[in-house]
Amino acid sequence: MSELNQMKCEACRADAPKVSDEELAELMGQIPDWTPKAVDGVMQLEREYKFKNFKQALAFTNKVAEMAEEEFHHPGILTEWGKVTVTWWTHAIGGLHKNDFICAAKTDELLEN
Repeated sequence: MSELNQMKCEACRADAPKVSDEELAELMGQIPDWTPKAVDGVMQLEREYKFKNFKQALAFTNKVAEMAEEEFHHPGILTEWGKVTVTWWTHAIGGLHKNDFICAAKTDELLEN
C-alpha cells in the first residue's frame, strides 16, 4: 500500500463504501497515534496535539485548515490553549472513508513542517 500522506482524496458520494473492519485495522497501522471512536453512532478518527501555547496551537489549526481546503475534505477542529483536537470522518457516508485516513496522515505530517 502507498504511504497515506502521499495519496490524494477522491471525491466521495453518499453511496461510497465505508472502510471495512479489515481495512480499518490495516489503515490504523499507518496512523497509530489516532483513535477510532464512535460518536452518535458515527465512526470517526480523533487525535489531540499538544503545544506550548495558544499561538502555536492556532498556527497548527491554520495549517490543518489549509491542507483540508487543498484536499476538499474538512475535519472538526477544536483549538484550545496548548492543544488542538482534530477529528476526521466523512459526512456524506456517516462514517470512515479512506479519505479520512489520508487526511489524518497528512495532518501528522504538518507537525514536521
